[in-house]
Amino acid sequence: MADTQGVDTQISDAISQTNVTVIGEAPAVALGSLYQTIGNTVANAAANAVHTQQQADVAYQAASTVGVTNLLSLPV
Repeated sequence: MADTQGVDTQISDAISQTNVTVIGEAPAVALGSLYQTIGNTVANAAANAVHTQQQADVAYQAASTVGVTNLLSLPV
């Protein structure tokens, strides 16, 4: 047969304190996770902006090269 005695009060208190701690820390952990996500998002946006600018610079340089080549190939 199963033991029908009650749970020791020390065990019950320890579990209750652990539950209160977890519930009390949950908002702080959630905000920490949110801040990390926002930080990663901003970092990715900055990296994308740098990449876009670099690619635009390559296109501008190519256009300048074609323009100068056309100017230098004109008959004098």
